[in-house]
Amino acid sequence: MSESLSGQLALVTGAGRGLGRACAEGLADAGARVIATARTASDLEALAAHDSGRIETWTGDVTEDAFVERVAAIEGLSILVNNAGANRPQSFVEVDAESLDFVLNLNVRAAFRVAQAAAQAMLRTGGPGAIINMSSQMGHVGSPKRSVYCMTKHAVEGLTKAMAVELAPHGIRVNTVAPTFVETPLTKPMLDNPTFRDFVFGMIPMGKLASLEDIAAAVMYLASPASSMVTGHSLRVDGGWTAQ
Repeated sequence: MSESLSGQLALVTGAGRGLGRACAEGLADAGARVIATARTASDLEALAAHDSGRIETWTGDVTEDAFVERVAAIEGLSILVNNAGANRPQSFVEVDAESLDFVLNLNVRAAFRVAQAAAQAMLRTGGPGAIINMSSQMGHVGSPKRSVYCMTKHAVEGLTKAMAVELAPHGIRVNTVAPTFVETPLTKPMLDNPTFRDFVFGMIPMGKLASLEDIAAAVMYLASPASSMVTGHSLRVDGGWTAQ
């Protein structure tokens, strides 16, 4: 993928840590100019100092109108990695209204609005473009204590298909990456529980977690010319979890 994205401008949300940071670094290494965003400025310091010199950082909240308006105004945007999201695992009967609203607002409403704003920016410049919505294997199956998260990721999968059909005539491709568990700051507390860790490994036929590099590679493929005929697709990087 070296320099395969030269001349492209990419936006990566939720780029301060974990998957988002790996995607931002991978896109920059492939030659793209990258706008990396997160709510916390300190999380972006390492990206701002990236060796490529191609990463610009924004501090902002994807749930706020000002952020969405800023995305819509980007000139020359050609790639969106719509990565910002969260999870609050709870049993279905114990999900509280505040947690429900928080996860829905971030994983669905904000994801929709950021994708919409990015599409507006891409249409203004005439495309082509690539939008990658970060989904999950939980967008294809169910799992205990993940009713809200599963609901939001199924919504992202449906949104992606609808966007793909509508935007294809304009040269904008829309896909998802659907990872299994990766050890990140978000998932580490869960995976530190031996019972939960055993459950996860028991569900992955390949017997291992995905790496940040595995997910970034999938994003890079969907952002690159190598996937020029791929749209409306969910690329599952799940070690076989959903094949069972």
